[in-house]
Amino acid sequence: MLSKQDLKSKSASIAIIGGTGSGVELDNIEEIKVYTPYGNTSDFVKVGEFKGKKVAFISRHGAGHTTPPHKVNSRANLWALKELGVKFIISPSAVGSLKKEHDKRKFVMVDQYIDRTKKRLDTFYEGGQVCHISQADPYCSYLNNLFYETGKSIEGLEIQNGGTYVCIEGPRFSTRAESKMFRQWGGDIIGMTTYPEVVLAAEKEICYCCIAMVTDLDVWAGECSICGVVEVQEKCAKCGGPVEKLAVSIEEILGTMEKNAGNLKKMLELTIPKIDTERDCACKHTLTGAII
Repeated sequence: MLSKQDLKSKSASIAIIGGTGSGVELDNIEEIKVYTPYGNTSDFVKVGEFKGKKVAFISRHGAGHTTPPHKVNSRANLWALKELGVKFIISPSAVGSLKKEHDKRKFVMVDQYIDRTKKRLDTFYEGGQVCHISQADPYCSYLNNLFYETGKSIEGLEIQNGGTYVCIEGPRFSTRAESKMFRQWGGDIIGMTTYPEVVLAAEKEICYCCIAMVTDLDVWAGECSICGVVEVQEKCAKCGGPVEKLAVSIEEILGTMEKNAGNLKKMLELTIPKIDTERDCACKHTLTGAII
């Protein structure tokens, strides 16, 4: 087991929690096993150099993508990153679209979420102390703005600053009725991973951002030969013509993610060197007044 001094010597201020299609190449990598009170992390934490910064990387779904989203041990992952001195977490996430304007390959810097998970452990405070953490503005605006400004400069990338992420339990995809309901709630995108990472990061006073990369249109969508993408109904609400139902497939997601990977790599390469790791931020004070 690594001592506190050993962990400090291997520290990194920035971390990436990588999901589907969001691996990064670090130089001078050291793989570290961090023992936590919450069990094993999803994988070893890889610490190395990335564009002049010390960066920690952990694969959310483990080696070979073997851990489903509802089984990810987020408490262990976040605890381990905090022990390694992480102050900023970047979380790329493959998502489906809940709005026609969020087409495949668009990036959204998430600023709100709706939690639809059911059985995930989502707090470090289970007794003795009670923590009512604020989640009014759960994502770090500093990181969001930094990545958004970079994204705007990347040719061919459509990016939006702000959007609501509906986080479902998984691993199944939504029914058409659920997908339509999430649209009515004001959801922009849908996925399975930002929660509880975002709230656990707040409990550890770590800045957290989610780069949501659209891979599909989810199952609210259909295609009319005349009007294009429309909401699934018996007939097209615009022209009355037939509507072909669209479905989500792993093949489609992985194919789009492969195309998204290039833009994600550019964003990380251009933005990570700009992160001011000594910067104070409201995210660093989220426990103030939250603990009883």
